[in-house]
Amino acid sequence: MLTLDQVKSKSSTRLIGLHPIVLAAATVLIERCYARGVPILITQGLRTIAEQNGLFAQGRTQAELNAVGLSSVKAQPDKLKVTNAKGGTSYHNFGLAIDFALLLPDGKQVSWDLKRDGDGDKVADWTEVVQEAKALGFEWGGDFVSIKDAPHFQITFGMTTSQLRAGAKPSEIAMAKATAIIDRLKGEEEDMSRVAELEEQVKELSKVVTGLTNSKDVLKQAATEQGLSIAKVLSRVDKLEGKANLTEIPAWANDAVQSAFDAGLIDTPTGGSLDFYRVITVLARAGLLITRLEDK
Repeated sequence: MLTLDQVKSKSSTRLIGLHPIVLAAATVLIERCYARGVPILITQGLRTIAEQNGLFAQGRTQAELNAVGLSSVKAQPDKLKVTNAKGGTSYHNFGLAIDFALLLPDGKQVSWDLKRDGDGDKVADWTEVVQEAKALGFEWGGDFVSIKDAPHFQITFGMTTSQLRAGAKPSEIAMAKATAIIDRLKGEEEDMSRVAELEEQVKELSKVVTGLTNSKDVLKQAATEQGLSIAKVLSRVDKLEGKANLTEIPAWANDAVQSAFDAGLIDTPTGGSLDFYRVITVLARAGLLITRLEDK
């Protein structure tokens, strides 16, 4: 599996020239999708007027191009129409938009399959990316009324392309609001990265447990060692409790929390943070929340 740095490096050239806030949002998008097991590649960022006109020419005749003042652009009627935006009318032309594709496990090929579930969590990878992008303040091209543009995200700061062509810039208030959203989710991403580290530790513990024999004495010793290791993990979890505690246990964590309670690893199921419930769920899925053995 590619590392996060390797995934990010593959998109680096397409991020050049983006508005600084859009760049920050795109970077966090890559990080958060990777944390969900869905690596992505940014395939388009800043686009020149000529490049935009070339895309606009796809699926159109020369007469149609002439009618909108693009007589110098060569028509491509044999291709599928992909955009209604000619040069200067796309947010790509102002560094406010990106396009993406799903990065496949070999790190070389990409996919635009909207139904692909590469991480096997029963949620389409494309849907997971869209969820993360919208949370970051991006508008999604899949919501467009005319031509649906599923790989497209944009942050417009409430401005039209006409205003941008006239030289107008995003307001300080609009940029501050966008930055606040990105910074909040960036902080959550840092927490998620720490949880990912814990998950790797849990996987190592799971390997040890899997290799145990059925000997009662060995199991008792292993359970003791396991309990100490889990205690260390849960101690680290306490450091992630800086966020406000949740008033209710997330539905997806109910079974894991009950298992932790039954195993005597926690005595207060409610009142934990989102990260606390994530780690408890990781422990449960790894099969480590077993009831502690009683001394005979």
